[in-house]
Amino acid sequence: MQGVEVFYAVGAAFKLWAKDPKKEIYDINLEGAKNTIEAAVAAGVKRIVYVSSIASTDFSKLPIKESNGYNPDRRDMYFNSKNDGEKLAFQLAKKYNIELVAVLPSAMINSKAFASLSVSYNIINLILRKQIPIETKITLNWIDVKDVAEGCYLAATKGKNGERYILANEKCMSIKDTTKIAQELFPELQIKLPIAVPKVVLFVAAWFMEVGSKLSGKAPLLTTKDIAIFSGLQQDFDISKARSELGFNPKNSVQVVKEAMHYLQDNKALFN
Repeated sequence: MQGVEVFYAVGAAFKLWAKDPKKEIYDINLEGAKNTIEAAVAAGVKRIVYVSSIASTDFSKLPIKESNGYNPDRRDMYFNSKNDGEKLAFQLAKKYNIELVAVLPSAMINSKAFASLSVSYNIINLILRKQIPIETKITLNWIDVKDVAEGCYLAATKGKNGERYILANEKCMSIKDTTKIAQELFPELQIKLPIAVPKVVLFVAAWFMEVGSKLSGKAPLLTTKDIAIFSGLQQDFDISKARSELGFNPKNSVQVVKEAMHYLQDNKALFN
């Protein structure tokens, strides 16, 4: 879009757990979105690509698509911050008479990592380190972060003002199926598939992890809320809108996972 300044605004930080989730996740994310957009407006920016999340979609209808609306599940402060942050972004865009396009990425991983691993990337690392022994029936929709970056550019240059675009793959993958890829790539590691247990056992294990986190201040591997919200939740998306309007064409999730695993295994000393 020639002659128009473009500003990429990340709407909320990717933090899923906190001792005080309302204060440390929700409030910070919404205030951050507001401050960033207002700073962009003050700098004369006329068009913003707002990076939201698939967390702000309605998961109750499959395949999930933009027209399904926002996520009605209000049990998670991170999800709430994504829902409300995106709505706030559109409200501010209207107030200041600027263009805004929202993109909604899924679980981003990459063939490289720097300093520390993201929440999504760390799941791959935990699989390789044999630290997910129990089947949780949690799924993720893996996407290459480079495809998301390209999607942001495409949204800036081709996206329609006021529209939302899902940047994901069509099919999600369970942690169990992700583990099978690790088994095929690295048979010498002798990685075992997570064992299925009754849901009540998952809740008990998660409860103990949460208690430990309150003492240590570190995020638990699993929470009771994770089991209640995400166990069995399918994350299959209709990305035809992003494909047709933006030209979005992501790498398939199996290849993305393989590249991430190869990188982590080659650099395992950095992320143990």
